Amino acid sequence: MDPKSQEESNQTPMSKRFTADSKATAALQNTKKLSEVDESDFAAIFFPGGHGPLWDLANDSKVFWLIEKFRGASKPIAAVCHGPAVFKNTPSVVKGFKVTGFTNSEEAAVGLEKIVPFSVQDMLKANGGNYLSGPDWAPYVVTDNNSLLITGQNPASSEPVAKELIKKLKKQ
Repeated sequence: MDPKSQEESNQTPMSKRFTADSKATAALQNTKKLSEVDESDFAAIFFPGGHGPLWDLANDSKVFWLIEKFRGASKPIAAVCHGPAVFKNTPSVVKGFKVTGFTNSEEAAVGLEKIVPFSVQDMLKANGGNYLSGPDWAPYVVTDNNSLLITGQNPASSEPVAKELIKKLKKQ
């Protein structure tokens, strides 16, 4: 887990609820490796934020494989904040669709625009996504492709993205 997300200033009621839930935290401690994940065991895939995805998930061939399997099976794919970095090497997933992710102005506000290996906003645009954004730091969610592609702009968008994903799953 991103240490920054554990700072008190970054805590939300939902993250506090998660940390207080011993069953949920135990599940996190026993997370499967991607190499152990079989797409057929899951109804959807959700890529959380934090800066980590820019370095690891964006370049992981297992992630590309999983995304393509979920897309081919018409299963929802959700990503929030820096999570949309996973689409760096799967441009066909976002090409022609409305998407969002961490904005360049939010990256500049945290002083990391010269540190990160690439901009989520610029990458989504370069991959043919119809990039949309709301006000910095406010919740902003975009759904497209018959609600099979759900993206959120920033940390404040995490809960609304999760709710959109749950709503989609309940309709299936």
